[in-house]
Amino acid sequence: MSNAVIGLFAGLLLAIAAAAGGFTGLLLALVLGAIGFAVGAYTAGDVDLASVMRGRGRD
Repeated sequence: MSNAVIGLFAGLLLAIAAAAGGFTGLLLALVLGAIGFAVGAYTAGDVDLASVMRGRGRD
């Protein structure tokens, strides 16, 4: 299992612990799952956030 998948599961479990259901809980679970996936992908080296944050620049 890759770090991205582990991060996804961690984010989903935190969302379940934080929200007790409903549509808002579903949205919170999706957002926290996406954040967990992004953090896991970053730690695995699959995503380079420095290039994303830097943007194109104004050369």
